[in-house]
Amino acid sequence: MSAPRVLIWVQHLLGTGHTVRAAAVGRALLAHGADVLMVLGGRPPPTLDLGDLRVEQLPPVFATDATFQTIVGEDGTPYAALQHLRREAFARAARDFAPDAVLLETFPLGRNMMAGEVEPVVTSLQLGEHPPYIACSVRDVLARKAPEKAAAMVARAEGLVDCVLCHGDPAFVPLTASFPAARRLGARLRYTGYVDAGAAPTRNTEANGEIVLSAGGGRSATGLVRLAVEAAALLGETRRWRMLVPQPDAVRAELGRPLPEHVALERNRSDFRALLSGAALSVSQAGYNTVVDVMVAGCRALFVPFADAGETEQTDRAGALAARGMARVVAADAGPQALAEAVDAALADPAPQRPLIDRDGADRAATMLIEAARAPSAKGPA
Repeated sequence: MSAPRVLIWVQHLLGTGHTVRAAAVGRALLAHGADVLMVLGGRPPPTLDLGDLRVEQLPPVFATDATFQTIVGEDGTPYAALQHLRREAFARAARDFAPDAVLLETFPLGRNMMAGEVEPVVTSLQLGEHPPYIACSVRDVLARKAPEKAAAMVARAEGLVDCVLCHGDPAFVPLTASFPAARRLGARLRYTGYVDAGAAPTRNTEANGEIVLSAGGGRSATGLVRLAVEAAALLGETRRWRMLVPQPDAVRAELGRPLPEHVALERNRSDFRALLSGAALSVSQAGYNTVVDVMVAGCRALFVPFADAGETEQTDRAGALAARGMARVVAADAGPQALAEAVDAALADPAPQRPLIDRDGADRAATMLIEAARAPSAKGPA
């Protein structure tokens, strides 16, 4: 039996979590013997190991802010001017690869500004002689939408995909908590468990007793760093802070002032999870991959959810953790004094227990896709 061919399309716009999660599924597919092609709409972060995955890099685009109203290429070219090139590159890659299954990360339950490049390619594949199984994958929490917009997104999913894979654990946070319209999907909605994209837990004493701040892999690092630097100054030099960001030099320039001596600014590290194992406290936003890293590391955690432009996803996820006594939460607009007080309180908390959540999402998603790819006539969820 020939190896099933699975194509994964993914587009990150602000943070990089979508691509990190999709690559983890891709690696799991490879481990199960599949042939995998990753079609990347954004530039992958330097800490991401793509290993032996085949990659088709579309002309990269990103959002300039959390409104997602302005999407541009790396040289500032508007997305509208790049869409045709991207669509043609995607169509050519899909035609040459001839997938047995396609995984669309988020679309059409998000990324709908990309419909003009994704939908024609998927429709063409569906009209071909051997139509592939089409799946959409989404994270545990979606940004809250107006009911009419959510209904339209679900209707598009019903017409385009055979299955929606939710990378979450319904016993922890069901998708319907943030996206009630998902109830309409019925058996088409399947939970994989959380996708754990990190390495196996190890112990690293380098950050023993430190506060480790992670600003994620996207373009919103400076605001959290500025807030934390002010809180660190209020707390004094009794505790060292290690702050991890994508581009330290750019953040230093944006801060416009020297850092306190007990604050170190470093580039994001692939051993982030190991650093957390010895940290006194993790301070971070509440993005999907960061939250999984923190939960696996088992350290004290304080989340400052990203909430610019009305974003609700991270606030909902952090709230679910706080409700279970697994973390503390402080709003990004609460100010440095509130953050300093929350840090003090979190440091006094007992060490948390690692939560018993399902983290086999990459392997389970890979199994589901391979089963579907090998039985393409059995469209729809098994």
